[in-house]
Amino acid sequence: MRAWAVVENGKPLQEIELPTPEPKGTEVLLEVTHCGVCHSDLHIWEGYYDMGGGKRMSLKDRGVVLPLAMGHEIVGRVAKLGPDAKGVKVGDLRIVYPWLGCGKCETCLAEEDNMCLVGRSLGVFQNGGYGTHVVAPHPRHLIDPGNIDPGVAATYACSGITVYSAIKKAIGQDGKFPKTEPVVLVGAGGLGLNAIAILTALGHQNIIVVDVSAEKRQGALAAGATKVVDGNGEGTTQRIIDAAGGPVLAVVDLVNGTATARFAFDALRKGGKLVQVGLFGGELTVALPVMAMRALTVQGSYVGNPKELRELVKLAQEGKLKPLPTTTVPQRDANAALMRLRDGKVNGRMILRSDAA
Repeated sequence: MRAWAVVENGKPLQEIELPTPEPKGTEVLLEVTHCGVCHSDLHIWEGYYDMGGGKRMSLKDRGVVLPLAMGHEIVGRVAKLGPDAKGVKVGDLRIVYPWLGCGKCETCLAEEDNMCLVGRSLGVFQNGGYGTHVVAPHPRHLIDPGNIDPGVAATYACSGITVYSAIKKAIGQDGKFPKTEPVVLVGAGGLGLNAIAILTALGHQNIIVVDVSAEKRQGALAAGATKVVDGNGEGTTQRIIDAAGGPVLAVVDLVNGTATARFAFDALRKGGKLVQVGLFGGELTVALPVMAMRALTVQGSYVGNPKELRELVKLAQEGKLKPLPTTTVPQRDANAALMRLRDGKVNGRMILRSDAA
C-alpha cells in the first residue's frame, strides 16, 4: 500500500510504501476512497498539543509512532474480509468509525470505543486514510453511507460526530432544552458549519456563532446561524450576551483556546454549561466558589461513539442534515491540502479523493 505519511514532525508528508495489511479474525480491509483533512491532523503533524503556560504534550509520549499515515475521516470500499468478519461483503462502500479502543473491555463492548483507556484510533495510533488501505477491527465499525455523497459522509466520522456528541451534552438528550434558547457555537470552520447543520436538523431555532473571520461569520449566516458575533479583541463576552439577550445556558467551544474558553465561560448564566471540543490549546482559570454558587458546568467532549455516528448518518439519510461544504483534491496532494488548512485557507472541509474512488 502507498501512504502520504508524517515521517518527521513539522516536515512535508512523504509518499512511502508500506505492507498492505492482511485482515485477521473479524477484521475488514478497506481500500480508501475519501478522507477528510482535519485540524487534529495538524497537531499530529506538529507532534504536540499546547497545554498552556509554555507546556506541551508530546504525541510521541502518548504513543504516536512515525512514520504515520494520518487521516481519520475515512470512507472506503471493502477489499477483503477476515475469516470471522460477517455483515459486509467485498465491494461495499462504508464509512469507517476511527476512534478505536482495545475492542475487548466493557467500554468497547458497550460501543463507547472512544472512551476506552487503550486508544488505537485510525490515523493517530495506526495508519489511517492518508494511505490507500485501512483495517477496521470489526464490521460494527463500518456504516453504510447510503445515499450520502461519500466525501460528505467521510466528514461525519470526526467533524460530524464530534459536534453531534458535544451538542447532545450541551442541550441534553431528553428534548427539554427549549428550541428558542440560544446555543452559542465558538468557531465557524468545518466543525462550526456542521454544528449549525446538526442543530438545525434537530429543530433548534436560535444559533449564535462567534468567529474572528468576517468571511466565516458570513458563511455561518448563510449556513443558518441566527446571529454572528465578532470574536476579535476585548469585549467578546459582552457581544455574546448582547446578541443572546442575556447570559446563556449553553456554549460549545469548537476552538477551545485560552481566549475562547475565557469569553465563553464568562458568558454563562446560572446553571450554564460550557462544552469544550477544540484542541487549539491553552488554559482556563476559574474561581472555584463561582462554580458552585452559579451551578456551572465545564465539560470536555471527545469525538463520539459508533452509536452516535449511526444516529447522525440516519439524520443525513433522511434529508434533515444540510451537507458540509467540501473541496475535493487528489489523495497524492495530501501535503498541500494540510498546508492550506494550516494557513487558514479552507472553508468547510478538504477531502482527499483516491484513485480508487
